[in-house]
Amino acid sequence: MPTPPLPDAPASPEVTEIERALHRITYLSSRARRHERLTALAGVPLDRAAVALLRKMADTEPMRPGELAAQLGVEASHVTRTVQQLEKSGHAVRVPDPDDRRAQRIELTDTGREAVARLRETGVRGMQAALAHWSPDDLRQLATLFHRMVDDFLAHAADEDAEPGATR
Repeated sequence: MPTPPLPDAPASPEVTEIERALHRITYLSSRARRHERLTALAGVPLDRAAVALLRKMADTEPMRPGELAAQLGVEASHVTRTVQQLEKSGHAVRVPDPDDRRAQRIELTDTGREAVARLRETGVRGMQAALAHWSPDDLRQLATLFHRMVDDFLAHAADEDAEPGATR
């Protein structure tokens, strides 16, 4: 099915600058060296896929692997491999799905929750150092606007998914 077309109107200079800034921050945050530094400082020797899955699991109730894959926008087989890695390292376990005993959900262990806490704390400390010269008011405003932007992006994505003919 075809993807719905984007609006014909040209983007405002402000939206263009926001897109550029988001691209820059996405690039910086996804660099392999940054990941290696973060995991080393946090003492969590996991690859990027495992860290992303851990963080997602920490923010949700236990889910089936297919549900996790859908939420992360990846193939189910990718989640299955990563879950196996997390099980071997003691960060996650499979538990029976209370709604369907034939199915299983993936749940963080105490080790997994501790790893997420260390990763987040390490990330927050690094961000705190980078933004140390910002005023509390500027930080509050940035946090408010970031959350508002993400909420609007999520609402827009949900609208696109609900449109007839929309593809995932």
